[in-house]
This record gives sequence, structure tokens and C-alpha cells, in this order.
Amino acid sequence: MLCPICSSKNKSGQPLNGVLEVELSGTLDSNDSLDYLPIERKYFPSIPVGNTPLWHPAPEIPAENISKKYGFPELYLKDDGVNPTGSLKDRASFLVAAFARKHDINEVVVASTGNAGSSMAGIGAAAGLKVKLFLPKTAPPAKMIQALQYGADLVLADKNYDQAFALSLEYSNTRGGMNRNTAYNPMTIEGKKTVSIEIFNQLKKAPDHIFVSLGDGVIMSGVYKGFRDLFQLGRIEKIPVVHAVQASGSDSICRAMESGNFNGKRGIPVRSANTVADSICVDTPSNGHLALKNLNKFGGHCFTVTDEEILSAQKKLSSDCGLFSEPAAATAYAGFLKKKATLDSSETCVVLLTGNGLKDINSATNKISVPKNSINSLDEL
Repeated sequence: MLCPICSSKNKSGQPLNGVLEVELSGTLDSNDSLDYLPIERKYFPSIPVGNTPLWHPAPEIPAENISKKYGFPELYLKDDGVNPTGSLKDRASFLVAAFARKHDINEVVVASTGNAGSSMAGIGAAAGLKVKLFLPKTAPPAKMIQALQYGADLVLADKNYDQAFALSLEYSNTRGGMNRNTAYNPMTIEGKKTVSIEIFNQLKKAPDHIFVSLGDGVIMSGVYKGFRDLFQLGRIEKIPVVHAVQASGSDSICRAMESGNFNGKRGIPVRSANTVADSICVDTPSNGHLALKNLNKFGGHCFTVTDEEILSAQKKLSSDCGLFSEPAAATAYAGFLKKKATLDSSETCVVLLTGNGLKDINSATNKISVPKNSINSLDEL
């Protein structure tokens, strides 16, 4: 599903060339994000994807007082962890499933660090589709179990996500099935754009800033695509400033932005990714070229946070306002905490939280103390 001419230049260990996007044409006068998608409503499964809450931590309520604590009265948290399978990836799987049903495709093949796989398995189950899932053997057990519960046929890649990605492409090319891989399938970017349309509808405007965690670059490209469509339709006057936040142990897009590109003399070397934020842990970002293009064209920023900052942000987010997000989602919040001093506090900021904390319980134990002893009486306290 790549441009055949551009993709002929693809090289091992480099982001994909030839990533395709769906072009919006004509006019549209609707606030329903489904109307912005290229598949008719009747093909979507009935599972309730999207329309997730945009939290506005209220200054008058102490338990939700992070707006006042940090001096940002217009700080909002977009919680996509409440989607049916617990992550923003459901938006992409929803559209992929509809596309498959429209074209009488009964098997979907996908590689994932965990969330895209469990998402496609869950949405696929609702749509009556077979799902062949390739995960790295290091994927969190909760995500593997979730996918198996949904009925996916699970294959574990011995090395990493990049290997799982390659194996899944080989499978779909030689044995059939539609490949859902991020960036490779244009429906993934297109489906994820609905989060931007929802944010616009909920705020009644575009935010000034939006913080997005960054792995392979597809979620961020989806965020840009939604706001670009709204701009094209004349519904917003400018594209928000996107703050793309990578884990310091998986920072290839940030390094490419500093050097100028992924290839050539000034390009960046591939290095093994290692971060507690498994959902954004990739050696080679499949959508790196498009991600870099969007960031440069629309004045976005790309920077890193450490694993310590990610886990600290996860704990603060949970204890300050009761929102438990997985490390990859908390990466965006860590980015806000790191950069807030450089922002105009009167402007509207949205932090996009992409996955539920129950996706990776093991990582969450790093910042808490679980009682070791049990009691029989209150006298033992």
C-alpha cells in the first residue's frame, strides 16, 4: 500500500518511502468525525470507538487542580485510553476494519509493539475478521493476553518490533491478508486523524499547542492530518503547534530533525531502542519521513524525555487527577512538564494520552511501594 515508485527506494533499516495519505476533496459541513473518513458508515462495526473525554482539570476542585498547580487555566487532557481496547490505536483499527468489510477482506495482518495488535484483534473480533498478529517477544504480557482473548492468531518475533514488522509484510505478501501495519496502510493515519476533529469539536476551536508522544510517527501524522483537513475546509485559521515527545532511548526522529534527514552523509545511524515506554520503542520509525516533513512544514517541535521523567509523569498524572496512563501516553505529559516554562500560560494546551495504564502494570510499579506484609488486625498498623 505504498507508492510503487517512491517505495522502490526503500532500504533496510530506514523509514518507509512512499507512505500514502487520503486526500480530502470537496466541502463538508459536519462535526461528526466519521463523516471525515473515506468509508461509508454501514461498513463500520458497532463497537463504540472515539468520542473520548477531553478533561479540563477544574481549578475549583482540589483533586483536579493541576491547571492551577502549573498555572495553565486552559490545560486539557485528551484521554484515549478509554477506547474499547484501551488505546488510541482503535481509531485506526476501526477504519481498517470498515475498509476490509467493504472490500470483502476477511483477514488482517499486523505487526505491533502491543497496542496496535490488541486493538486490531479487538476491533477485528467485533467486525468478524481474522487477525494474524506479529509481536516482539518482549511485548508486555497484558497486551499479549488481551490480543489472545480477542481471538488473534499470535506469532512472537524473536528480536524486536522491526523484525515483527518485516515478518508481517512477508506473510501478507506471500500468504495473503490485508496488512494493517502503521504507515504502510494509509487507513492508519486516516483513522487516527479523528482525534484532532474531536478535540476541535470539544474545544470549539483548535488548541494553540498539543503534546503527542512519538514512536514511529503515525499518531502524530494522524493528528496533523486532522487539523490539516480542518484548515483546508476553513474551519480553523492555523495548525496547532505540535510538541512531539520521544523517549531518550528511542529518539530517531528527534535525531533526524537535528541532523536534517535519515539518510546520506548527514543522516543518523540506526541504534537499538530501549525505553520503559514500550509502545513508542522502535529502532526504525516506519513513518519517519512523513513525520519529519510535517514537523518541519508546520513549525513543530521534537524533543526527548528520560525514562525517569516518563515514570514520574505517569505517577503525577495518576495521583494529581486520577488518570492512569501507560508510559508511552505519560511521555506526552512528561513533555508538557518539561516545556511548560517556555509556553504562554494563557494559551490552550492539550496533552494527548494514548493508552490506559493497565496495559503495562509492571512498568507502573517503579514509582510505587506495594505493601509486603498482610495484617489480621488494625492493631498491627
